[in-house]
Amino acid sequence: MSRKNTLSLPEAFIVSGICFGLFILLSVQAVLADFPDAPFSDAGMVWGLGIELMFAAAALIFLRARGFDLASLAPQPTLKGSLAGLGLFAGAWLVGAVVTSLFQDAQGPQPIERMLTESRLSMPVVIAFALVNATFEEVFLLGVLVRGLRSHGLSVAIGFPLLVRVLCHLYQGPMGVLWILAFGLLFSFSYVRRPVLWPLVLAHILWDIVPFTTLAE
Repeated sequence: MSRKNTLSLPEAFIVSGICFGLFILLSVQAVLADFPDAPFSDAGMVWGLGIELMFAAAALIFLRARGFDLASLAPQPTLKGSLAGLGLFAGAWLVGAVVTSLFQDAQGPQPIERMLTESRLSMPVVIAFALVNATFEEVFLLGVLVRGLRSHGLSVAIGFPLLVRVLCHLYQGPMGVLWILAFGLLFSFSYVRRPVLWPLVLAHILWDIVPFTTLAE
């Protein structure tokens, strides 16, 4: 049986709700509560890892039932893809730094900065979380939503997943959202130009690990 790689808008909303609905809700709650102190912890990361694996399984079951091509969602590491991923990470970091520098003087201390400086983490947990989180986000945001929505036009294919990505990270505050917006746009256009997941997953893994390298125990 042939498998599809397109989504209807209702299917896209269902996948987004399964994978990211809880994270959007928690993120919005953090904003409404004026960004309470919530440093990263090993327990919190393990919880997030487990939740993402559970949501991923549910979303894959739904997509399989809808006839989506699941085999194409597996990131396949290659040397060329890994080098591209390193370049994407460096490029995304540079773009994010430039964009946020334009607004830095107008902003006070940011929630994401407090979360990072107050965190107490072990590096094995950070790495495990990064591997799962990066794969989870890029597979479903890019491999499913961006690719699946291409038939609705490029603006929808890029805009809808980018909105979901930003909503999930509102808890990081304005500057954190600018970082997410910058690298999310770069990732989305990179995937549209060359729909291969591994370089983007690797770049995201590094994005999740690097900020904690000086903090992890």
